[in-house]
Amino acid sequence: MVLVGMDTPQLGPAIRPVLRPWPDDVDAWFGPALDGGFWALGVRRPDGSLVRGIPMSRNDTGERTVGRLRSAGLRVRPLPTLSDIDGIADLVAVARAIPASRTAAAFAAAARSAAPAAS
Repeated sequence: MVLVGMDTPQLGPAIRPVLRPWPDDVDAWFGPALDGGFWALGVRRPDGSLVRGIPMSRNDTGERTVGRLRSAGLRVRPLPTLSDIDGIADLVAVARAIPASRTAAAFAAAARSAAPAAS
């Protein structure tokens, strides 16, 4: 089972290891986010207790999640750290990272419509 955050459109090659056959020594994949959360979580055998009760959207969510996985005896392999989009600064950074994307186009269009008209 793989959970991918919908607020991380710049996945690109970062997600590839999860989509290939998993090495025998990997029970879980963890993609940390810059804000302390995560953008991806993959587990070989789905089990809701691995994440149930972990507070989300906090700067220690990722650390707590990895701790829970390891406490369950899972061998966790990290994925690259990415920025998810939780605010405007994140959106600007992601749009710059993937300038040809729909995310960047939508941001540019929103910025144009929000700009004051020239007099």
